[in-house]
Amino acid sequence: MRLNADRDRCISSGQCVVTAPGVFDQDDDGVVSLQTADPPPEAAQDVRRAAALCPAMAITITEG
Repeated sequence: MRLNADRDRCISSGQCVVTAPGVFDQDDDGVVSLQTADPPPEAAQDVRRAAALCPAMAITITEG
């Protein structure tokens, strides 16, 4: 699994940070930042949930 967070699309809702705090963070302006683009397998379910909950659809997942 590989992640991408589109900082230009992010609306700073924070859903990703609440759902997968070890993978996502927010900068001082509240915009998403990745703590890792290659999350561990045990985080996969939370990462998928975070992407689904993102109101701006700023998180994309590439499997493999």
